Amino acid sequence: MKLTYDPRRNIAYFRFKERREDVETIRVSDGLNVDISPDGTVYGVELLNANEQLQGSDDGTLVVVNEALGERREIRLIG
Repeated sequence: MKLTYDPRRNIAYFRFKERREDVETIRVSDGLNVDISPDGTVYGVELLNANEQLQGSDDGTLVVVNEALGERREIRLIG
């Protein structure tokens, strides 16, 4: 998985798999697009107005938790 953020366009993208030609972008809302293939595989999630959506209660920090190992990592995204 890869997370990218473009501050010029204020867009964040969570990529789960490399995009294929048959992947379609579905507009879920004004601030959310999902790239999905015909078989239902999700390839990525795009957040528009990302700084607003990512700040939330974590103040712009991405928190990655591995529940099985009890590990937690924090990555500052917006500063």
